[in-house]
Amino acid sequence: MKRRTFCGSAIATLTAASLPLGRLLAAASEPVASDVPAIGLTGKQLVLPRSDLNELRASLRGQLLLAGDEGYEKARRVWNGSFDRRPALIVRCAGAADVVQAVNFGRTHELVISVRGGGHSISGQSVCEGGLMIDLAPMNAVRVDPIARRARVAGGALLGDFDREAQAFGLATTAGTVSHTGVAGLTLGGGFGRLGRKFGMTCDNVRAYDLVTADGRFVRASADENSDLNWGLRGGGGNFGVVTSFEYELYPVGPMLLGGVLIYPVAQAKEVLEFFDGFYAEAPDELYVDTTLITTPEGNKVLILDTTYCGSIEAGERVLKPLREFRKPLVDAIAPVPYVKQQSSLDDAFAYGRHYYVKAGFVRSLPPDLIEAMIETFMSSTLPITPVLTAPQGGAISRVAADATAFPYRAARHNLLIAAAWKDSSGDEAHLSWARGAWKVLEPFTRGFYVNDNNADIGERRVLENYGDNYARLSKLKAKYDPTNMFRLNANIKPHA
Repeated sequence: MKRRTFCGSAIATLTAASLPLGRLLAAASEPVASDVPAIGLTGKQLVLPRSDLNELRASLRGQLLLAGDEGYEKARRVWNGSFDRRPALIVRCAGAADVVQAVNFGRTHELVISVRGGGHSISGQSVCEGGLMIDLAPMNAVRVDPIARRARVAGGALLGDFDREAQAFGLATTAGTVSHTGVAGLTLGGGFGRLGRKFGMTCDNVRAYDLVTADGRFVRASADENSDLNWGLRGGGGNFGVVTSFEYELYPVGPMLLGGVLIYPVAQAKEVLEFFDGFYAEAPDELYVDTTLITTPEGNKVLILDTTYCGSIEAGERVLKPLREFRKPLVDAIAPVPYVKQQSSLDDAFAYGRHYYVKAGFVRSLPPDLIEAMIETFMSSTLPITPVLTAPQGGAISRVAADATAFPYRAARHNLLIAAAWKDSSGDEAHLSWARGAWKVLEPFTRGFYVNDNNADIGERRVLENYGDNYARLSKLKAKYDPTNMFRLNANIKPHA
């Protein structure tokens, strides 16, 4: 049997035997029956001619999904269940060529555009209302070169995909703290994680980017090619195009390391946090500790210190000994643990589909008045999931100049966050009221913010203030690569020549 005949027969057999797949293939090939209403960049109501949609569908290796198509409802859902938006069309890209087609279509029709990598955007901006959603989820390949210690990771991959492939060779790089986070969004915002103090931010470890710019060009950005764009992509978010793949530098890590939690009653939180602040100021780069004031499922209010030491287990035992012995915790669960398991330890706490509201800002230390405010703010809530957290920086992160990348807040030692999570819209009023009130108390202690850790109510003034001296350079870069501000669903940088 000839190969072409065999392939055709195999697809026909598979389609007949697998009804869901069959329906998807049918939806991908059926002509669009009518024009589709949509929303333009300026909010103007548009109509997309069915002939143009059929042309787009025929040009794709991936799928074009419209409302009512099999797979549309699933594809439009994102991690933060607070956002229930319905794009006019979703292009599920099979490769960079599909991204080019989608960008060109969006530009030609002046559509509002969102870009979905892992769909983990806290601000929900990976899905748009009435526009074009460019979905990279099918592009999730990870290829590791263990000799060069490099990984090429596609724009739709999740951190868990990346970690598992790299750990097969005993390698890793800074890659967040929740394994179902998207690689692209994390990296473009800067990227923190359990290895950050040792190896720097995620963006510090990208050696090259492949992306599609607003004019539909496929370009590469690195220290040697389009170096201005390479600078802007390191913390400038999704302002400059759709990144289809990243090339990361990897380091020997694990597969076993020391990690786990210390849990204290909230009555001890003040003295433990005050001790921790001094202890952490002198800690080696290998140590990562985040702190969380949280209510347990049983209703107990506690302080959790979540630790990871990425050096030898023996060295980690020595380093953590003072912290473990300062006060006797309710729970000491620090033990050797596989790196991949540690990286997924918070997955259930940040489960997909809940409603979330998060605000964050950077601090250089945890002085007593801030610690008191954190505890008082936390104790003011009677809701089940309203934690007050800190995530560490410092170490290698702080040894990069503020203007060396788009991300400027290198001197901060902690990222201070408040978060609220709830099941459905019936909890909106109570949780949003607490979260906004809590942040009003804590924000004065902060300076700047991590664009990945904030809900959508970020105005232009705050973005400008946040990037500080780097903003003018970013704005000129935006004018060069996206002069019409087509990619605006993000912590948006306005284009200025």
